[in-house]
Amino acid sequence: MPLANTPASYGTVSKSFHWLTVLLILALFPLGKLANGWPYDTQEAFDTKWLLFSLHKTLGVTLFVVALARIGWTLTQPHPRHLNDNRAESLAATTVHWLLYGSIIALPVTGWIEHAASEGYAPILWPFGQDLPFIPKDIPLAVAFAHMHVALTWVILGAVGLHVAGALKHAVIDRDGTLARIWFTRRTPPTPPEARGHGPLPALLAGATLAVALALPFVTGDERSEEPAPAEQSEATDVTEQSEATDVTEQSEATDVNEQSEAAADSHLWAVQSGTIGLTITQMGASVSGSFPDFTATIAYDPEAPGPEKGRADVIISIASLTLGTVAAQAQGPDYFDSARHPTATYAGPIIAGADGTLTVDGTLTIKGHSAPVPLPFTLSIEDDTATASGTTTLDRRTFHVGDSMTDEASLAFPVEIAIEITAIR
Repeated sequence: MPLANTPASYGTVSKSFHWLTVLLILALFPLGKLANGWPYDTQEAFDTKWLLFSLHKTLGVTLFVVALARIGWTLTQPHPRHLNDNRAESLAATTVHWLLYGSIIALPVTGWIEHAASEGYAPILWPFGQDLPFIPKDIPLAVAFAHMHVALTWVILGAVGLHVAGALKHAVIDRDGTLARIWFTRRTPPTPPEARGHGPLPALLAGATLAVALALPFVTGDERSEEPAPAEQSEATDVTEQSEATDVTEQSEATDVNEQSEAAADSHLWAVQSGTIGLTITQMGASVSGSFPDFTATIAYDPEAPGPEKGRADVIISIASLTLGTVAAQAQGPDYFDSARHPTATYAGPIIAGADGTLTVDGTLTIKGHSAPVPLPFTLSIEDDTATASGTTTLDRRTFHVGDSMTDEASLAFPVEIAIEITAIR
């Protein structure tokens, strides 16, 4: 069998590229579906899910490399002519070919960019790093390319379906030897009729199809990335009554916090104007940073107060407001923050001045009904009636039973870094 193409048949190289592409597509789609649907409620399940995603990504990059090599080879070869002279069929077949070539490039590229823009991901199994030039770590960017990746998945499945249907028609109905030309056989192919081209029309049709598919998620307002996982929605529905009971308890706790704050505050209250409560976890060896943008804080502080206690800080945090890269929905689940049952966390304690002038909130943090002391040292700058405070501390997620099923630090580290930035006025 010749290596190169002829006007009547495909060579061995083109056939090899074709069937290697087929095998990769047949492996990638079920791997992706399996990885997305795999649970992560235990350490073993989490490890399996990450392995499935890693295999999917690695094969996706392999498809991209194979596609580039295949297209490069195709550009140097004559394309065997169609075995019938039906213009409509020829146009459809050529358009589908263009669509397939575009998809096997665009599909892995969108997935690769999503991967590069994310943090705390399942890695590509190769030694060349995980980032791409000019692609920042940016969650909106990752979400956008995730939508495109899903849309292109359906495009390539549709194109493959049409391609297979056409091949079966040639084999079963026309019996014209078209399918045999792409298989490894020594049989002499039939001589095709003279070609009548379609100009740029097939490429334009394929390009328009890809453009519509890429734009459709944004035109329709696709917000799937912001929705909780179906399992979490079900769990939230199942525990409605428990959640309502917990809400009452936590509202009572919040009321107690506010009453304590009012007693301590008197004329030294500070109103928070802006601020962040940030956290950084380590997942799969990579740092993933996020924050709780929705919180209320009542702060009383008097630097001239006698004794080491200079005031008090009381904070109520909305757990549902958590942003944490692409794993925010996962973090809201029952084994983590369990926001369905425990919508708020609280942090409260006196502000203590050390002998060396340092300031520390000697506070107690309560998450999911579990409380523990979490001292928060901070620096304070006051200009006129504006105060700026910043501080960091580290806690162990196991203390608050967050991610109890994740027992391997290689998957999810135990320490969690907390960082606060607060600006308040008197």
